[in-house]
This record gives sequence, structure tokens and C-alpha cells, in this order.
Amino acid sequence: MKKQISKWLTILIPLFIGIGIIYYQYTTLKPDEIDKIKRSFQKANYSFIVLSLMIACVGYWSRAYRWKFALNHLGYQTKFHNNFFTVCVSYLVNLTVPRSGEISRAALLKKYENVPFDKAFGTIVAERIVDLLIFLLFVLIGFISQFDAIYQFLLSKNVSLQYLIYYGIAAVAMGVIFLLIWIYAEWPIILKLKEKLSGLIEGMTTVLKMKDKWKYIFHSFFIWISYLSMFYVAIFALPETAEISFDIIIMGFIFGSLAVGFSNGGLGAYPFSIALIFSLYGISNDIGIAFGWLVWTSQTILAILLGLISYVLLPVFNRNK
Repeated sequence: MKKQISKWLTILIPLFIGIGIIYYQYTTLKPDEIDKIKRSFQKANYSFIVLSLMIACVGYWSRAYRWKFALNHLGYQTKFHNNFFTVCVSYLVNLTVPRSGEISRAALLKKYENVPFDKAFGTIVAERIVDLLIFLLFVLIGFISQFDAIYQFLLSKNVSLQYLIYYGIAAVAMGVIFLLIWIYAEWPIILKLKEKLSGLIEGMTTVLKMKDKWKYIFHSFFIWISYLSMFYVAIFALPETAEISFDIIIMGFIFGSLAVGFSNGGLGAYPFSIALIFSLYGISNDIGIAFGWLVWTSQTILAILLGLISYVLLPVFNRNK
């Protein structure tokens, strides 16, 4: 019973957060702003949205191709179409429960390629760690380039930069302490955890030991460049956003990426964060919301279509399984 409640809560809480944000946005918009948003969707140049989706597909392909390097290192020669289909299905599943797609991805690979779940999942965790480091690099570049604008915004909200620095230092210190305990401690509970997570750890450390690690790293950067390019191309869909500077684009990209984890696939949170960031640079709220919904809707439709098609094709391409 508790497991069922927990399962439903992981689905419903992010969903309610997304619906709550949508409700808040809708109720705070004036009638003329709603009309402007509708007109923005009508006059949008959808050829740029299609181009954005094509770039997104390249990112899907690169993620599936990158995965083979980690799996090969563990001794598993998987078929590329199975890697690609499971990646696409994972994007679809992530729309229901945030980050649940990683579990489904490892489970499907076990079913169709006989890769042990813990090792497949370990390679996926390693991917997420690498992706996080690259994303933090984007964040660092964005915040350095926009330090003055961010600092003035924090001051306007009565947020002390000094306290943020203290919290950051404390978080890093706690992380270092945990890492040292994990590596050097001989406590029974740590040793037991290491034994149970041995397959997961093996998958996670593949990046450091694999033969093709530089190809893996190249595709890791390529994936994030494709994400940024996808976002960049989409700005030309609306006349009001076509002339915005790259500084604004990278900040919108950063906060849009963060918003995806707040609700199911970024429902409500993604357009809200884009509008908030754009408003800091003088772009009207209605245009920011319209652009956010345009990008989010198109990417969500792509994830649904590719996910459903891949889920159908997996048993077709693996009839002997």
C-alpha cells in the first residue's frame, strides 16, 4: 500500500506543480496579453520550429551513439537501433515521472540485449554525471557573462550574495566529506552498500577507463551543443525574439533546462522560467510565455511521437526476443 501511495505521489506532485504554475500564469495575464500570445502562435514561422526539432533528433541520435562506448567497455555489443529506441522511450517516460526514463531505458536494454540492469543503469548514471558537469560549465559561462544583471536582480529581491556564497561553500564541503567517507571508510554499512552497488559503480566508472573515452566526451559536448542549437534556432520563429542577443539565449537555455525537473517534462515550469528570464532583459511577459510554450509544446510532441514509435518498433526489430 505504501509503495502504491509513493508511486502515485511521484507522478501527481510534479503534475500538480506544473498545473499550479499554468494556473498562476493564466490568472495573472491580462486579456490583451492572452490575445498577444494567441497571435504569436498564429504568426510564428514554424519552419524554424521544424529545424529545431530536426536538431533535437540529432541530439537523440548522439545520445544513443554515445551509450555504445560505455556498453562496449563492459563487454556488451548492443545493436544501435535498440540503443536509439530505448533512449526515445526514456524521453517519453520522463514526461510522466521525472527521471524515471533512466530506469525504463536500462530495463528495456536488459530485455532486448541481455545487459544486466545494474550495469546498464550504472552507465546511464555516469552519463548523467558527465551531462551535469557540462551543464554546470554552461551555467558558469552564463553567470560570468551576466554577473552584473544577475547581481542587480538579486539586490532587487533583497537576496544577499554573501549568503549564497556561504551556502555554496557549505554544500561543496559536505560533498567532499561524503566522498572521502565513501572512498576510505571501512564502516560495515559503507562496505555493504559498496557490495550491493558494485555493478552500478562499475557502470559509472566506465568513462574513466573506456578505450573510446575521448569519443564519449566529444559526443557528450555535442549533445549539449545540439540542445543549445535547438533552443537558439527556435528564437527566429517569432519576430520579437529573432533579434535577442546570445547572452539572453544562453540564460534562457540554462533556466529552461533547470525547469524541466520541476514538473512532468517541464509542464508549466518551462514557459514560466523562460518568460521570467526574458523579462529581465526587457522582453514582454506575453512574448516570453508564447516563446516558452512554443518550444516546450514542439519538443514534447516530438518526445511523445518518437517514444511511441520506438516502443512499437522495439518488439518488431527484436522478434526473436
